[in-house]
Amino acid sequence: MDSQENQDSFRFHQMVTLKSIEKLSKGENALSLIGFESDEGVKRNNGRIGAAIAPNEIKKFLAKLPYTPGKETRVVDIGNVVCVNSELEQAQQEFGEHVAKQLNSSCTPIIIGGGHETLYGHYLGVRDYIESDATLGLINIDAHFDMRESEIPSSGTMFKQILTLDSRAGYLCLAIQNLGNTKALFNAADKYGCTYILEENLSNDYSTTKIIDEFADKYDYVLVTLCTDSIISSAAPGVSAPSPFGLDPKLVRSLLNYIISKENVTSFDISEVNPIVDENDKTVRLAAHLLAEVMKAFKRK
Repeated sequence: MDSQENQDSFRFHQMVTLKSIEKLSKGENALSLIGFESDEGVKRNNGRIGAAIAPNEIKKFLAKLPYTPGKETRVVDIGNVVCVNSELEQAQQEFGEHVAKQLNSSCTPIIIGGGHETLYGHYLGVRDYIESDATLGLINIDAHFDMRESEIPSSGTMFKQILTLDSRAGYLCLAIQNLGNTKALFNAADKYGCTYILEENLSNDYSTTKIIDEFADKYDYVLVTLCTDSIISSAAPGVSAPSPFGLDPKLVRSLLNYIISKENVTSFDISEVNPIVDENDKTVRLAAHLLAEVMKAFKRK
């Protein structure tokens, strides 16, 4: 049994404190966990629903892991924002307000989706927090561009929504798959000046890190998002769109550690974990491990 006195033996459930968003104040200086319980975007995108229960399921697995941020680093859990019925846009707006509140309280948001529509609320919060004339880079590890042409926002439209409205935003997508995107989506990415690396060309060597470095250096702030359908389906079967040609989890871990090390990274979200269709909790467990790695990387900064 682990020690109940020696903090070097503690796990997340012994170190994370609960705090309501209303009680966050200036100078919290903490990593702040927040969930977004939403399936609506995935439902609108004709995907497999179930991601709304992911925040609580992932937190259960995270609770059991050794406390990676170190005893000098505080982690607070401020709960979840819930998308009620089909009111996605209202939920994203509320979620954005919560993210901005965390940033204004000197917290680093560690966000657990939900479908990848989580990213749009994440973006709204960061954009509200930073200066109006500041530039913002979006780094997405994903098999899909999520730039569909649609009048109805979904889990497949967020980046087109952002780039259409925000002239100071830019987009880097890592792990794009030819079989996951139509020619029209590649055309849309080119039209909006997106930078991307195909899955088969992605690595943790200089060819990839150079592109990441050049992109991050162009922007005042950078937010990071991970769609778990970018990971090979044998390791992450519990997603809306499983990927037989996806990434090895170790490469994803390496990329996240490298990207999070950038001084201008504000926050992180992981999305599209679907516990309902998971296999022996593989995807939920992997998501918890990746979150622990990300929090450790933020701590090092």
